[in-house]
Amino acid sequence: MNAYRASLLWFAPRSEGVARALYEQDGLLVVGPDAQGRQVVQAIGAYSTISRQYPQLPVQHFPGRIIAPGFIDLHIHYPQIDVIGSPASGLLPWLENYTFPAENRFSAPNHSAQAATFFIAELLRNGVTTALTFATSHPESVNALFAQAQARHMRLITGLVLMDRHAPDYLVNQGQGSVSGTEQSLRDTESLIQRWHGVDRLGYAITPRFAPTSTDAQLRGAGELAKHYGDVWIQSHVAENKDEITWARELFPASRSYLATYDDFGLMRERAIYAHCIHFDDDDRALMRDTGAAAAISPTSNLFLGSGFFDYEGADRVGYQYGLASDVGGGTSFSPFHTMLAAYYVGREGQTKPGLSLSPQHLWWQHTAGAAAALGLDGADGGPAVGNLLAGCEADFVVLNPQATPLLARKTALASNLDELLFSLIVLGDDRLVEKTVISQAI
Repeated sequence: MNAYRASLLWFAPRSEGVARALYEQDGLLVVGPDAQGRQVVQAIGAYSTISRQYPQLPVQHFPGRIIAPGFIDLHIHYPQIDVIGSPASGLLPWLENYTFPAENRFSAPNHSAQAATFFIAELLRNGVTTALTFATSHPESVNALFAQAQARHMRLITGLVLMDRHAPDYLVNQGQGSVSGTEQSLRDTESLIQRWHGVDRLGYAITPRFAPTSTDAQLRGAGELAKHYGDVWIQSHVAENKDEITWARELFPASRSYLATYDDFGLMRERAIYAHCIHFDDDDRALMRDTGAAAAISPTSNLFLGSGFFDYEGADRVGYQYGLASDVGGGTSFSPFHTMLAAYYVGREGQTKPGLSLSPQHLWWQHTAGAAAALGLDGADGGPAVGNLLAGCEADFVVLNPQATPLLARKTALASNLDELLFSLIVLGDDRLVEKTVISQAI
């Protein structure tokens, strides 16, 4: 077992209701193997109390530092690491001019492997220890990312992008012989599920890019796979901007709404994560709630592309799950601190929706324990738990240095309570704040 002494930040159990951060100024975190050999939290609390329970255990001391749960990114595109920061007039031109050409390079295994290595390292450098990630329409891209995540012992979920129309010929799913691209994409999806899902800390996500780039046949097949493999995830995009919504409604006129299209094809249930979810009505929100699907809020991407503002008041009023996401490369940073700050801006906007001021604790929860609950990885079903440091959670955590920059050191020294401290880190923090990222490993 290992013990770590520092200030500690974690979250009260979900069963206690509203998200609430817990903080111990001088704390001790004890990590050790569970019955399956996974490194999990054994104890957490005040150093004066926990140290007496483990009198012989050596302690690694991080004075002046904060140990917190590793961050969870609910939506990010690993093939878009070279697309981040590309100028465009909107989502659809941005896809056409930058994203699709960049993704075409992932048909090459060597390029996929190099990009996957960089991508995983960049996540960990920024303190992200769990990610739900898009690959491309090439199986090579999926295999490369899973292999690299496995090598780094990271909890990661990804899948082959399903896209059999309305995209460049070089990027739509390709057939083999007499087998159509649509059918081959579904066969490849099932083969990848069987190869990777549940291996070590890896999970598979059935991944239609978004409804307009899939035929009815492909969406129907994806829904059938989702029904057959009930413990895999589903990920896609929905209601990001109004042009996209108009297009989706023209392509699927029988569906009540863009979101309802996914439900019509059996793609809304628990473990289904939909990025953006900006332009919703209350029927859409109720559909999210009733099916157990969750939203991946992507504020830096939405601000960068001018897509709109996620309605926190509407989500909380109707009561569906959500968490935060970087959405790199539409998103402008891997840093969870940049994402949390952008979410604060989005929440405050009050011209197109009700404005509200998200508390620092709630912002942090959205990127850790809240995102874990959205993924079904909070341990509520007896399975693995991430995004928190409660006893039994997998031991993914970050060591933060509140003195990482002169301005941070000056500001955090003035904090008189937890909210002031957390908000200082959110507003002024970036990758320099993350001194160390620790990943749970089986022994």
